[in-house]
Amino acid sequence: MFVVESVCVAWFTLEFLLRFVNAPSKLAFARGPLNIIDAIAILPYYVSLVFDVKEESQQDAVMGAGRGYLDKLGLILRLLRALRILYVMRLARHSLGLQTLGVTMQRSMREFGLLLLFVCVAVTLFSPLVHLAESELAPFAATHPQHSFSSIPASYWWAIISMTTVGYGDMVPRSVPGQMVALVSILSGILIMAFPATSIFHTFSRCYQDLKQEYERVWKQERHDEMSDLSQEDWLFFVPTELSVTPTSKQETFKSLQRLCNIPQWISSWFYYRPAWMTF
Repeated sequence: MFVVESVCVAWFTLEFLLRFVNAPSKLAFARGPLNIIDAIAILPYYVSLVFDVKEESQQDAVMGAGRGYLDKLGLILRLLRALRILYVMRLARHSLGLQTLGVTMQRSMREFGLLLLFVCVAVTLFSPLVHLAESELAPFAATHPQHSFSSIPASYWWAIISMTTVGYGDMVPRSVPGQMVALVSILSGILIMAFPATSIFHTFSRCYQDLKQEYERVWKQERHDEMSDLSQEDWLFFVPTELSVTPTSKQETFKSLQRLCNIPQWISSWFYYRPAWMTF
């Protein structure tokens, strides 16, 4: 595993250095969020490597005295090294779906805020009710005081997993009043989740169409720029030079021949944009 890790870190380091060297503005590169994440993901490997070498060079007594500090430092470095998972965020540069997801979350902050508000209000409402139903209204409350709903804050977890229809089963109401509260909370959770989800879905659809049109516009613009860069001196029309026709008449003549002879489009395009050295 050490060899695999070393190879991966060496590759990431080389890529990071090449991007830093080729960056037009070094300060703007250093301030980039993704570049900061890359540096944080790479540096712990070298820091831990330095500390490992330093630890091996010390004597046994000194190592025993400072092992607790080194263990804590190693734990911190391993936690920082876990930030390599954020390399997945770099896929957003090349993925239309991930870009659409990011834009949708930016444009739907109000809907997410409303969803969070609705959930908080419902959790605050149903948690005391289920605690009251299980601790006071249940028939076995006096004989079996030990139950999962020991307090209102402990009931928050049950309310959240019930409203989101997850239902882990670690906290289950046993009494009839508690089950009635659970039924109402589940139905309320379905409605609360459905209301903002409709608006978020429409926002996602609009963002996807906008980004798709932008991609197509950029692609067409690049194709147009490539065709505009072609010089008339490098591309000749398939007509003998001794006929001495103008470029406009060449185009009209070629279109007429194409219609009369029923020449396929790809063949006609090849003859029209053929290189100069292929003149017959």
